[in-house]
Amino acid sequence: MVIESSLSPSTAIVITDASIKNNIAISILYMHIANSSLIKTLHHMVFVTSTEAKFFVIRCGISQASNKKYISKIIIITDSIYAAKKIFDSSSYSFQASVVAILSNLC
Repeated sequence: MVIESSLSPSTAIVITDASIKNNIAISILYMHIANSSLIKTLHHMVFVTSTEAKFFVIRCGISQASNKKYISKIIIITDSIYAAKKIFDSSSYSFQASVVAILSNLC
């Protein structure tokens, strides 16, 4: 699916990861769009939870991909299933501001 989608100029493939060491979170994302060079973004944060860091990098990936012209499909590849589920969990009030930002980007 990823190889086939990587050829489409309307599909963005975003690969995310985040980790925390010594109270410093490092979030990294790679984005690929057909006929474009690979985009790498690195963020450093302090005093955040692992879920917040992973949620942040997913949000950044969606935001960056939705700002590109002609993108109609975004594929997120992540090992952060717990954080990804929180995006669509309406009972998770602590992340609602981020969810609203993601959904407004997607609209």
